[in-house]
Amino acid sequence: MLEILGKTSIDFMGLRRYSFAFSGVLIFVGLIALVQIWRGVANLGIDFAGGTAVQLKFDQPIPIEQARQALGHHGFAEVEIQDITQGNKLLIRVKAQTTIEEKVAEKVLEIFKKDFPSNPFVIDSSYEIGPTIGQKLQKDALIAISISMLGIIVYVAARFEFRFGIAAAIATFHDVLAVLGVFYVLEKEITLLIVTALLTLAGYSLTDTVVVFDRIRENLKIRHRDPLETVINNAVNQVLSRTVVVSLTVILVLIPLTLAGGEVLHDFSLALLLGVIVGTYSSVFVASPLLILWKGTPGKLLRRR
Repeated sequence: MLEILGKTSIDFMGLRRYSFAFSGVLIFVGLIALVQIWRGVANLGIDFAGGTAVQLKFDQPIPIEQARQALGHHGFAEVEIQDITQGNKLLIRVKAQTTIEEKVAEKVLEIFKKDFPSNPFVIDSSYEIGPTIGQKLQKDALIAISISMLGIIVYVAARFEFRFGIAAAIATFHDVLAVLGVFYVLEKEITLLIVTALLTLAGYSLTDTVVVFDRIRENLKIRHRDPLETVINNAVNQVLSRTVVVSLTVILVLIPLTLAGGEVLHDFSLALLLGVIVGTYSSVFVASPLLILWKGTPGKLLRRR
């Protein structure tokens, strides 16, 4: 098989101070984003902030920009419009903060009837999410992420050892916070779809980390007298080519989805793209070096059977 990197001998553990410093910045920004989301002051979608969603089916297609201009002219400056080409449909989402005194759904219908009189439409669906429901969804999303972290600790601890589980959970939480922090800095909208992407990348990050941990455990069995730092370095270098190839394969799929996937898939695929990059970095520079923090000989890292 073709090897992209071949045999390497990089001192990853010697770089751990720099990687920990960089990861500390990512985690700090991610924690700020998490607090702001909990407070409800981040750029939250209607799933969390509350609002109205109306889906209209037109006889003829309407360009998104024309629809956006019409809504903006009548007071809806910040709306999310999704173009569903099959059936000439538009899905319009309006946050609760941007609503006006009249019923939002009724106002949207009036705008399209007035500005596009020659293009009749019917209502496919219309629903509202109140602030209370939005807060509950927000809390449920955070609970789901927390449960996934606990599940990672239990799974990896059962397969390896408790300290491996803690290291894997920290690395995965690091990845989630890093992507969340980037989205907060870029002022991207946080929706349930983004939460889905975060949970997906948590699974990807865990898989990548487990592969590295598997090799570390194998090396610990046959080289238990070597310094722990040397054993982990050798293990990471041995799986580095595999890690890079798998990540590049996924990235090659996500790049076109991010660039040309449309408004619906853009943020979701962007979150996955960032997650794959950060997840690959964390499995090498975060999860593995964390094992160094536990003092002891390599043999003590092996689970007793």
